[in-house]
Amino acid sequence: MTELWRLSAAQTANLIRLKQASATEVAEAALSRLAAVNPALNAVVDHNPEDVLAQAAAVDARIAAGASLGPLAGVPVTIKINIDQAGYATSNGLRSKAGLIATENNPVVDNFLRAGAVLLGRTNTPAFSARYFTDNRLHGATLNPRDPRLTPGGSSGGAAAATAAGIGCIGHGNDIGGSVRYPAYACGIHGLRPGLGRVATYNATGPDRSIGFQLMSVQGPLARTVQDVRLGFQAMAGRDTRDPWYFEAPAAPHDPRLAAFCAHPEGIDTAPEVEAALRDAAERLADAGWTVVELDAIPPLKEASRIMHLLWVADAPERIVAAAEAEGDPGAIFAMRGAVDWIGPVGLTEFGDTLTRRAALVREWAAFFETFPVLLMPPSSQLPFEVDADLKNGFAWLTEQQYFMAGPPAIGMPAMTVSTGLSGTAPVGVQILAGRGREEFCLAAGEAIADRGAPPAPIDPVSI
Repeated sequence: MTELWRLSAAQTANLIRLKQASATEVAEAALSRLAAVNPALNAVVDHNPEDVLAQAAAVDARIAAGASLGPLAGVPVTIKINIDQAGYATSNGLRSKAGLIATENNPVVDNFLRAGAVLLGRTNTPAFSARYFTDNRLHGATLNPRDPRLTPGGSSGGAAAATAAGIGCIGHGNDIGGSVRYPAYACGIHGLRPGLGRVATYNATGPDRSIGFQLMSVQGPLARTVQDVRLGFQAMAGRDTRDPWYFEAPAAPHDPRLAAFCAHPEGIDTAPEVEAALRDAAERLADAGWTVVELDAIPPLKEASRIMHLLWVADAPERIVAAAEAEGDPGAIFAMRGAVDWIGPVGLTEFGDTLTRRAALVREWAAFFETFPVLLMPPSSQLPFEVDADLKNGFAWLTEQQYFMAGPPAIGMPAMTVSTGLSGTAPVGVQILAGRGREEFCLAAGEAIADRGAPPAPIDPVSI
């Protein structure tokens, strides 16, 4: 029999439902896998085995009593350390918040529990969740299980590294500038950034977020199969009134079967391996029966990227930089000071004009998705970065490589990275965008692309 930790979430839930394995057996296997490989990765930085086994025993008790089961009953899931999970620190990678213990759950956690998931552990993030690299002075660096010379991505680098290594079936992450999509890309798995408001979120441990964060930060799943990404999203997307942006999208009206792709919008240069992976994904989608059209231009990405950075830092630049300096984390100081310096001074008029311009971009992108329901484009201009490449090359260099990551959050529509293979030890893949409320279009296209991969599949759990 296949080792339990190797199974997907769908396979695990089905095994438990058919009583071919107990939730406790699955939890024990997950904990053993965590103990075996996490010391080399530092992906999970907080966990309580007794709590994990108690959750699993509760699932088994419901099964024994004949109670109805959630779709993720007994499935091991990890939670990122920047959202509230009762009894655990919401540290966000900060020494100053190491003792900030949550007394209630974020809606994401509650929704996973309602779905029957077993919460396996809490995954690492950079300080302030502010880099495409995962390192902080509280817990240290997380390594990429594909190649420790490469970043595991950020800020959900712990979630991606854990999931790629078989520590849990689904990893929770969040994304304001690529923090789900880039780690999934860097670790060779899949990650969905839902659209604005599709997954409710709220941390009682902190004040309400600034308007920029409210418009762009979302919660999303990472997994080794697209089917598991879908299961994770469906579980996370449960209704919760604590998030005023939350909305339930109507069912997708049809299977789109029409996609566009663009390799060099606005003259953005891409590495040959990155462009080859994009064209490979387009061919796979065409082989699956989709009509795929190559475009020379799409709505603005570079401007959207600048809007994303401006809304992130403009409402309190001095406070942002001061907080990073107080923490003393070199990566956080680089990221926050770099963004503030790159954007420059922002007055109230410019801030208002930016919000107005954002609305125009949303309109332009919405019209685009009326013509082309799905868009394929690169996740990044480059293969996954080497560790600390941002500190070596500078903030301006980083923004030029990451227009594909930083642009989509400004428009608030769903985006997904799908792993398609390896270039040497570096994962490659494609990014898929769709219109508002159309996460299912991303998932449908992603499944068609992933299902046509040539072995060896890059999404197999890494052997360490």
